[in-house]
Amino acid sequence: MKYPVYLHQAESGTWSGFVPDLSGCYFAGSTIDDAIIDAHAAIETYLDYRSEQGKDVPVARTLNDHRDDEDCQGGIWGFVDIDTSRYEGKAIKLNITLPQNLLIKIDSYVSRHGDFSSRSGFFAELARRELLKHS
Repeated sequence: MKYPVYLHQAESGTWSGFVPDLSGCYFAGSTIDDAIIDAHAAIETYLDYRSEQGKDVPVARTLNDHRDDEDCQGGIWGFVDIDTSRYEGKAIKLNITLPQNLLIKIDSYVSRHGDFSSRSGFFAELARRELLKHS
């Protein structure tokens, strides 16, 4: 999931920001790059804590959703890509039946596209996307 992050520069030249979709998730750094690295760590810490509490992973909204937020004016936006699958609980083995030709096409697609680490990753990501549409 790609979380939008809002950054602003202090008079000292350092950078800080927050993740609007994760209440209380802040980060900082001496450069923009350092701030983005810290944002990644802050988001992972935030999601680790939520996972330990048994809470769902918050959905990342679009930049357009934050456009009128008064706390997000005068700075810049970035994105932090987080693999949220590790916060969704223990993996469970599943046996499914699919037509052979469909499975061959899926495996070929997965091998050509680096977005998916495996056939299971492909199915999980498609399920997440579909569920988000209807939540």
